[in-house]
Amino acid sequence: MTYRTHHCGALRKADSGSRVTLCGWVDSRRDHGGVVFIDLRDRNGITQVVFRPEEHAEAASAAHGLRVEDVVQVSGTVAPRLTGTENTKLATGEIEIVADTLVILNKADVLPFPLDEDSVNEDLRLEHRYLDLRRPAMVRNLTVRHKVVKTTRDYFDRQGFLEIETPVLSKSTPEGAREFLVPSRIFPGSFYALSQSPQQYKQLLMVAGLERYFQIAKCFRDEDPRADRITELTQVDLEASFITQEDIIELIEGLLVEIFREVRGVEIPRPFLRMTYQEAMNRYGSDKPDRRFGLELITLDEVFKASEFKVFRGALDNGGTVKAINAKGFAGITTGQIEGLTELAKQYGAKGLAFIKVENGEWKSPIAKFLTDAEKQALISQLGIEEGDLILFGAGDWETVCNVLGRIRLRVAELQKLITDPNALEFLWVVEFPLLAYNAEEQKWNAVHHPFTRPHADDVALIEAGEYGKVRAQAYDVVLNGVEIGGGSIRIHESDLQAKLFEVLGISPEKQQLLFPHLLKAFRFGAPPHGGVALGVDRLVMLAVGTENIRDVVAFPKNNRGEDLMMSSPTPAEPRQLRELGIQVTRKA
Repeated sequence: MTYRTHHCGALRKADSGSRVTLCGWVDSRRDHGGVVFIDLRDRNGITQVVFRPEEHAEAASAAHGLRVEDVVQVSGTVAPRLTGTENTKLATGEIEIVADTLVILNKADVLPFPLDEDSVNEDLRLEHRYLDLRRPAMVRNLTVRHKVVKTTRDYFDRQGFLEIETPVLSKSTPEGAREFLVPSRIFPGSFYALSQSPQQYKQLLMVAGLERYFQIAKCFRDEDPRADRITELTQVDLEASFITQEDIIELIEGLLVEIFREVRGVEIPRPFLRMTYQEAMNRYGSDKPDRRFGLELITLDEVFKASEFKVFRGALDNGGTVKAINAKGFAGITTGQIEGLTELAKQYGAKGLAFIKVENGEWKSPIAKFLTDAEKQALISQLGIEEGDLILFGAGDWETVCNVLGRIRLRVAELQKLITDPNALEFLWVVEFPLLAYNAEEQKWNAVHHPFTRPHADDVALIEAGEYGKVRAQAYDVVLNGVEIGGGSIRIHESDLQAKLFEVLGISPEKQQLLFPHLLKAFRFGAPPHGGVALGVDRLVMLAVGTENIRDVVAFPKNNRGEDLMMSSPTPAEPRQLRELGIQVTRKA
């Protein structure tokens, strides 16, 4: 038995007169005085089917009882639609099937939500994800995801890479994100960790001499989900031996050009722009700057170095900075919008948000009276101030000022609708990240990327000198439209340098042997220079299809609280299971 001869998106006017059989879901039903029309849908498209009682009474009678999402099999003859009734929105819009046979394969209950509405509550959609995935937009998203992964596999195969799987159950080691722990029944009291990334395994593959590895890897991070982050993610992971940063950048640019050519039909110009971390933060207040609009941060240290305005002068005297952005033409901002921007600034560490509105030739601001004429002229010159502009200031330590104004910049762009081309693709490499960052709360140094990142060759001596904050990393992130879609580094391949960096991170020699004996030992047996990168498949597809919600490109995602509403997961374990694992659950109050 053959269920169908064609998919619902396959037939054209040239097929007129052919007898066909289609299967699918009833997308809609229309009763025109006895003649019944249905749109029949499968993954590939929609075909209109007409049931005429005067020609095939039994099939037409059965069609009267159909409702949306019933699963049916239809047989009949392909016929051209009458002139003027064609549907140009459908690939099959010039034809219809004149049905003589209808088989109802399964009836559908009334749906919990209409599939043709976009404003359905996300939790309801995720609870019935198998229905949500029937929507054409979701089919398109998963089709694009398939093409991204297939293009990636084909590309790396041509580049001489081997696809090698690495374990999901691994060892808990401090690499940055919080891990999911998995208890071992065979070894009571011991735990596996779900792999945050294949980082150590892929470096060991380089020690093994396999030279070029890649993998479409599942990674797990016990972090709070958000619009562009999920706990169970997929990444294109790769590592190569005898490779430089330049080689990796060229390799990844080639992949991204090929992916967007395949899924968007556009040609991405190369090479991508490059920017150091320092420049990105100074100009955009972000290490993943969105360059689809201007609104750059301007440093005003020279303007206010002798100022009598205590807020700005105090920041500079304490080794900080003063910066500002000019929101052109936004002096008409409402009081509510200013209050919103101020709260945003406070959320990211500022004490407040100083501003100047230029209206009717007047500088309207609580701080205007503290500024000298010379300072005002300098601001006009450096910020290009004109009638109708809004100036927003940040003063304090460099990192906080950059972060605060970076967030303000994005919010102002949203309020002013500065992104005018929804199809714009602004790729960028950010390089020369700091290797280490000091955590004042923990009073320790942390790795900015991960502890296996190689210091810049010119800065190795700074590690020996204890000037850790000045050490640059041989690390690189690739950014698209203000979203980090991938990052990597050249790795440390010498056991002594790796041990030294562990020590700087507060990992004692004894703890190193407990956490990383495999890596340190492997490096003593002839480890080659190597480096790699990982691209986030979920984020990449999210940007390729033009959604802002990463869950729209994952077949069965958790919601924004980390719950699987469809499977009702996570759930409490049975007492018998806990006893087998030697685990006792204590509930938080």
